[in-house]
Amino acid sequence: MNEDRLPPLPESQWSEQQRAEARAVIDGPRGALVSPFVPLLRSPELMGHAQRMGEYLRYRSAIGLRLSELAILVTARHWSQPVEWAIHAPIAAREGIAPEAIAAIAEGRDPAPLRDDEQLVHDFCTELHRAQSISDPTWARAVARWGEQGVIDLIAINGYYALLSMVMNAARTAVPASSAPPLPPLPR
Repeated sequence: MNEDRLPPLPESQWSEQQRAEARAVIDGPRGALVSPFVPLLRSPELMGHAQRMGEYLRYRSAIGLRLSELAILVTARHWSQPVEWAIHAPIAAREGIAPEAIAAIAEGRDPAPLRDDEQLVHDFCTELHRAQSISDPTWARAVARWGEQGVIDLIAINGYYALLSMVMNAARTAVPASSAPPLPPLPR
């Protein structure tokens, strides 16, 4: 029932377009054709556009790596996406997100107390996922902190990782080995 619906394709079966798009991922900062791109390889042009967007959002966003990783965790939790959690929880910890905050997010609890900038990211992301909008006070705080480019990047991080979460949840992508505890299911 939980079998990976879109497992890795043998390289010998890749089309020229798949080969070119996979090479771009492998030669980039990821260094390998990692989990989200395994199912996306079935649509190589889409994968190419997605991986370029993700490379910017993950490595060069206007809010920085630590806060990007926190936004990714909030999104992974919202979508109950175990692959993204397994990949990004250790990175978030390495970038300085407190282990207690990571554990609280995993359990669906409020991760307070957080640093001011982390609290704003958490509030913004949670509001965006739950209300499908951002209130005026949260918007004003975010623009004051990061400017309009930072706010757009933060919105895009949420949207990009929601896309990856949907792809991998639907494809039932296998969870890689991780130093992070597995993402627990939330009560429905």
